[in-house]
Amino acid sequence: MISDRKVILYIAMSLDGYIAEPNDDLTFLSIVEQEGQDYGYVDFIKTVDAVIVGRRTYDKVIAMGYDFPHSNKDAYVLTRTERPAIGNVKFYIDSLKGLVSGLKMKPGRNIFVDGGAETVNGLLKDNLIDKFYISIVPILLGDGIPLFNSGQPQQRLKLLETQDFEKELVQLHYARSDN
Repeated sequence: MISDRKVILYIAMSLDGYIAEPNDDLTFLSIVEQEGQDYGYVDFIKTVDAVIVGRRTYDKVIAMGYDFPHSNKDAYVLTRTERPAIGNVKFYIDSLKGLVSGLKMKPGRNIFVDGGAETVNGLLKDNLIDKFYISIVPILLGDGIPLFNSGQPQQRLKLLETQDFEKELVQLHYARSDN
């Protein structure tokens, strides 16, 4: 039996579709930083108990000197190299589709896709993302790591909500139209 858990992408990108500048630089995100404003993240994160993240994204967070922020959840770091788990953080080398299917078979809250682009596009390939929270940062980067790769299968989405914020960030909330 499959549970009601949803796989949810929650991510920010530039207006021209990049989640990072070349060399994985995320400094463009600072233009929307505002004290006391989390763009709904704290409320969102309460709805999830599992996280899927790519190894490059995980490594970037660690290299910035932070502890992995989702170590209190059932976290899966997608990698091609076996590594021992670190607490709740598991390094996952098998099928992404198998991981999502397995998680959806278990009871629990939603499943957060925390990036990066390779992970997102792997999930899109098999139509595995149920909901999308995409925050558009008001900047055209012109180059970097695109959120969406070309060649993905077409997927129809339904707009659930839009929200704009003081720092000109716009958040779009979509669901697959078959949900």
